[in-house]
Amino acid sequence: MDAFIAVTGNSETNIMSCLVAKSKKIKKTIALVENMDYFQLSHSIGVDTLINKKLLAANNIFRYIRRGEVLALTRLNNLTAEILEFEVKADSLVNGEIIRELNFPREAIIGGVIRDGKGIIALGDFRIMEGDKVVVCSKPKAISKIEKLFL
Repeated sequence: MDAFIAVTGNSETNIMSCLVAKSKKIKKTIALVENMDYFQLSHSIGVDTLINKKLLAANNIFRYIRRGEVLALTRLNNLTAEILEFEVKADSLVNGEIIRELNFPREAIIGGVIRDGKGIIALGDFRIMEGDKVVVCSKPKAISKIEKLFL
């Protein structure tokens, strides 16, 4: 098997099942975990991916609350930050602009750009173009400013 997914109603069973799968040389393990206390522990002992229904629902709700063309969003629980992925439209304020010339909030940073299916580390002299997917890491207070740039 290439992957093992444990989605019983019991978090402990799912974690243990994934550990057994790992011991049998399964490359990728995924566990449904309801108890948030198990998240850090599970990663440190070898479970590759953890799924939590509440976090998935919250992330999907946030996608619809946010303005702009947000393709994906996740919250970083240990930090007060969100990671958002925006698609640049023809009428976006960032379209055709060089990163260093943007009025980008100090509480946010562009982590990278996906152009034509290829990931790019976007430095200050990078020009953002229509169709680019821009990954932004931001503190919550700067998100509304960032959304306006991608509307």
